[in-house]
Amino acid sequence: MISVVIIGLGNIGTHLYKALKIAEGVKVSQLYNRTQKKLNPFRTAVNTTSDITKLIEADIYIIATSDDTIKSISLCLPFTDKLVVHTSGSVPIQTLTNKNRKGSFYPLQTFSNDTTVDFKEIPICIEAENTPDLSVLQNLAKKLSNNVYHITSEQRKSMHLAAVFANNFTNHMYYIAEQICKENKVPFTILSPLLKETALKLNVLSPYAAQTGPAKRNDSGTIHRHLGELTNATYKEIYTIISKSITNTYGKKL
Repeated sequence: MISVVIIGLGNIGTHLYKALKIAEGVKVSQLYNRTQKKLNPFRTAVNTTSDITKLIEADIYIIATSDDTIKSISLCLPFTDKLVVHTSGSVPIQTLTNKNRKGSFYPLQTFSNDTTVDFKEIPICIEAENTPDLSVLQNLAKKLSNNVYHITSEQRKSMHLAAVFANNFTNHMYYIAEQICKENKVPFTILSPLLKETALKLNVLSPYAAQTGPAKRNDSGTIHRHLGELTNATYKEIYTIISKSITNTYGKKL
């Protein structure tokens, strides 16, 4: 039985708790959060505390707080020589204090409180300073996911950057598309089949092969018309920069 303490109940911490509490061979021994309010829904199911000095004994301590608080949280931990990991995609494990053994446990997924995720499908990237701790993290990760990877801090940082392009920036494109639909009194849901097909194609094609649109085919007339239709200066700039990147990728000039 692997005992775990989760430190921080943001999106990742909450989803991790829900997944770990039903995983075989795992016990979530305690939840910590700086504010009591987020702990209240879990008080009858698991030991909780908002006092970091009262963390209890566990095999793994998972820091699931924001990137800029990981170092300070690790410095406040009231013990030494324990396995402490964080869930950040961009923070190296060296950020953690030297008084404990270091590692990372990074689920490569976007998490929102009002959505359900299947951890079996989520890649979990693990890293540790020594082989025994890596084995412990691998054992825990395999209880949650079918996709476990040993990834260094440098690789994880690059993956996080790639994920920002693939997820965060893409979602912002959805937001802009939604605003254009609203301005023209068209339901955003009309784009749903297109969005689904765009994602599904990546199961059989590389992003390079799947690219379509006016910028790829050097359709300057359509591009100029689109720019003329955009009234938001930031949207114009985004459209121009991305179109230029696409045409450069496929060896064409606008």
